[in-house]
Amino acid sequence: MAEFVLERVVAAPPSTVFAASLDPGLHVRSMARHRETMVEAPAGGVFTEGSTVTWRARHFGIPFRLRSVVFDIDEPRRFCDRQVSGPFGAFLHEHEFAEHPDGTLMRDTVRFRSPFGPLGRLVDGLVLRKYMRRLIEERNDTLAAEVEGRGRTLSP
Repeated sequence: MAEFVLERVVAAPPSTVFAASLDPGLHVRSMARHRETMVEAPAGGVFTEGSTVTWRARHFGIPFRLRSVVFDIDEPRRFCDRQVSGPFGAFLHEHEFAEHPDGTLMRDTVRFRSPFGPLGRLVDGLVLRKYMRRLIEERNDTLAAEVEGRGRTLSP
């Protein structure tokens, strides 16, 4: 399984960064370049334990649908999401938030596996790990800009 870890300090308290990370609107704004949309929004408009969402996006010129579930919410320290159905053989994203002298240390651990056995592993190593890392960095750039007051405001 391919894996990467990203760490970033965000100048806001953990509770704020945690809440922003669970904001589906922020996710859509962070992926606007890829025209990502929610086909199925979480009940109540926010992610809670067991929430599911279906995303539609275009990557590498190919349209994709991915349905994920949010689980293991431990506010404001961590939560996870994983693919329920979609293009990956497996996909897990762990979000962790810890106090830091400058705000919050946000850590993303992403593990995924492409389908198609050895060919998928080759694609993961040569292309997809770097691409997925960049996507999560883009998401985190948007999140940091919004909670630090340099971007749009969070969804109500």
